[in-house]
Amino acid sequence: MSESRARVEERLAACVNVVPGMTSIDRWKDAVETETEALLLVKTPATRSADLDARVRELHPYEVPEVVRPTVAGGSLPYLDWVRSEVSS
Repeated sequence: MSESRARVEERLAACVNVVPGMTSIDRWKDAVETETEALLLVKTPATRSADLDARVRELHPYEVPEVVRPTVAGGSLPYLDWVRSEVSS
């Protein structure tokens, strides 16, 4: 949670939703691993995504943290304006 809070405090994200209790099963270094993780949905404009990615790599304990960027095709304009206003460039 402190990593998520840091992203908001540093204005790299306007909001982070934390979805706890996920189970991830993956292959890592020739072994199948099972871990309990939390999914983070981080709201930031595309203009800040590279900065956010770099900070995730600094703070995350995994050697290769999962970072994926779904494309936002639209949404509530007041909400999207709020996201942009909360994240400084």
